[in-house]
Amino acid sequence: MKIKTSHIGILLVGSVFFTYPMLFSQGRNLIIPSNIDSIYNARICFNYPIEYDANPIIIADKPWEFNANGDPYAAPFSGGVWYDEEVSLFKMWYSAGGHKKHGLITCYAESKDGIDWHKPSLDVIEGTNIVDTLEHDCVTVLLDKYECDRSKRYKMFCVQFDTPSAVSMVLKYSKDGIHWGDHVALSGDLYDRCSAYYDPFRDTYVLSLKTKDADNRRARNYLANKDPELAVSLAHRVYGNNHDKFIKFWFSAQDDDPRHPDFPEIAPAIYNHDAIAYENILLGQFVVWQGPENKDCVKLNVQKRNEILIGFSKDGFHWERPDKTPFIGVSSDSLAWNAGNIQSSMGSPLIVGDSLYFYYSGRYNSRPVHPSNFATGLAKMRRDGFSRAQTKGKGFIITKPTTICGDILFINADVSNPDACIEIEILNDNYEKIGSFQTVSDINSTKYMCVPESQEMLNKIKGKQVCLKFNMTDAALYSYWFSNSPNGESGGYTAGGGPGLSSSGKDIAMP
Repeated sequence: MKIKTSHIGILLVGSVFFTYPMLFSQGRNLIIPSNIDSIYNARICFNYPIEYDANPIIIADKPWEFNANGDPYAAPFSGGVWYDEEVSLFKMWYSAGGHKKHGLITCYAESKDGIDWHKPSLDVIEGTNIVDTLEHDCVTVLLDKYECDRSKRYKMFCVQFDTPSAVSMVLKYSKDGIHWGDHVALSGDLYDRCSAYYDPFRDTYVLSLKTKDADNRRARNYLANKDPELAVSLAHRVYGNNHDKFIKFWFSAQDDDPRHPDFPEIAPAIYNHDAIAYENILLGQFVVWQGPENKDCVKLNVQKRNEILIGFSKDGFHWERPDKTPFIGVSSDSLAWNAGNIQSSMGSPLIVGDSLYFYYSGRYNSRPVHPSNFATGLAKMRRDGFSRAQTKGKGFIITKPTTICGDILFINADVSNPDACIEIEILNDNYEKIGSFQTVSDINSTKYMCVPESQEMLNKIKGKQVCLKFNMTDAALYSYWFSNSPNGESGGYTAGGGPGLSSSGKDIAMP
């Protein structure tokens, strides 16, 4: 049979060509282009989360959540939304109005189900849910599940206002996420809207720094270090493609990124970039700015348009962005709570049963001044559901080489149509069949155990690299992985965590 080979494992980033390495041996393998070697009579379809019908889930309803102009703010501006498995709570750190014209403060909320949120009365500012009063442009909070020092379990990267027009980043630690110490590191002068995340694959803290590209558009610089204090201390402005020993120019918007339907002449730009480890990749949320500029928003009484797009990385630096449809977009209703300026939150997604929860902020036009009216929303999608291989009739996909690191193959698939089925073959590096599994049919599951035709065969090739061929009839495949447990733990990273998962931040068996 002739194989139709795909070259989608090659990505052009700026002027750099990069060929993706073979898959990590642990974690769910998503059906994204760089994981596919060959495809025939099948489509890679991209999926999008569904907005929760009772959004927004958090609004400004406390006096301290309104600024001096009376503008309401209650949403993560990156911020942090995490599930703390140690206490079985969803936790959120969000930006609120404060009392001055410049800068926001940090508040805290918690939830048992991730939907109904409570703003507790705390002792930092008696009778409020304020946890930090440092006025900021934006703030990133990490619940660092990989940190051994309990006094540093929570990390706050706060882009503070030095003056109304100048910002710097400070780093603070907390053992409980409520009481924060003095800052332990201070950056040089920065642009606004910077963020930070932890890359566990490389054991490094990454600062996602705003810069300007050669066309004077918003873009991103990269700074990484195993020591978060050193990373912050080394940060400063670097303009355009100028070189710095520790800071690298990262990426700009791409030509096919979405444009504002009312201002198509405005070139898109990267407003912000957050990332988190999900299974065996880094999942990136790219906030794409589409205009207008702030001064024009004020003149026109409109919100600026930002929307979230999704990307994937295997080396922590280069990003695969195969789909340019907004993952979480603005509402077409100009009076909706999310009419403009959608922003991502750190910690998303959270894993709740068979679903992923994405938290994000939106702004609305009840008082149409671009920096006002900030609320929090929730969107849900199927676990691993970013994209799927879909066939109408018969087709197949062949994966890139992957290591058989477990005794049991699991798939996330919809094979529920009457005539639907998936037949799975194991191929060697010459595309020759060396094993197979029993036909899968009549299931729609995010974690289905496949039965090998011969367990002895599977044991013989454990630890070796093979390709999997999925022969599909009227079926959809979202992910696949090998596990050593009949419970299907993947060994991959669990992003912001979730109920019933390990507090280690990895999908491993519970004690």
